[in-house]
Amino acid sequence: VQLVESGGGLVQAGGSLRLSCAASGFSIDDQAIGWFRQAPGREREGVSCINSDGSTYYTDSVKGRFTISSDNAKNTVYLQMNSLKPEDTAVYYCAAAPFWATTKTAYDLWGQGTQVTVSS
Repeated sequence: VQLVESGGGLVQAGGSLRLSCAASGFSIDDQAIGWFRQAPGREREGVSCINSDGSTYYTDSVKGRFTISSDNAKNTVYLQMNSLKPEDTAVYYCAAAPFWATTKTAYDLWGQGTQVTVSS
């Protein structure tokens, strides 16, 4: 049972990246999947979540720029990040929770993270 993130990298401000979160050992249909990020010296914060019924959540700072989606056939959740800003620089983690939640304490399975760096 694991989550594996990919798609991070270095991009200039205004650019785009798409992060992937591939689940194995369980179905994303049964879980809420969230994206979180942690910048150096800061607490891990919630970015976006998606529930099995398609409900979504975005933190205010990414609304209109980031889009979360899921592909049940691939058992994968994506985070499309557009109009990236230097303040989006962080390690991005995906996580799974057995019920709908937007707070990190509800998520009990975490990936290893992928670095996103946005240069100015």
